[in-house]
Amino acid sequence: MIAPFGIGGAWNLNPRDLMATARGLTGISRRRPSQANLRRAVSTAYYAMFHCLAGTAADLLVGRRRSPAWHRVYRALEHGKAKRACLQSTGMRGFPVEVRDFAERFVALQEKRQEADYALGGVVYCKLDVLTDIDAAEAAIGRFGRAGKEARRSFAVHVLFRQR
Repeated sequence: MIAPFGIGGAWNLNPRDLMATARGLTGISRRRPSQANLRRAVSTAYYAMFHCLAGTAADLLVGRRRSPAWHRVYRALEHGKAKRACLQSTGMRGFPVEVRDFAERFVALQEKRQEADYALGGVVYCKLDVLTDIDAAEAAIGRFGRAGKEARRSFAVHVLFRQR
């Protein structure tokens, strides 16, 4: 079984490291982190989920890390396509709750990431809300890692390939 943060290495992004970065950006030791840091923390938490999914897909569909095939599967995950797949109620129905929860959090955090990265004004970020999002993403990654190997493999196929 792949550990919840089962991807890592020198040439890909490790979700555990990204979560630590997101928490650091909130300025845990400071009272008021900058809005820029809070926005980056939201974005980084989403990317932890994204890279968890990409690594899981590559690990379960190819297995041999550092191979061209592994790298190709890892890089095949597309943000919009993955979101649409996660929103397909009929396609998601057969997955265990750990996978459905991951998909739901993935979609919610992707939308927050887009707002954080691209909204030009009007949105003020609160440190507590950002920390809540980080905690929720980290918990979803952990539960996803405990889902059955076949469920995670099927989910990887679901988000990577179009159904015909």
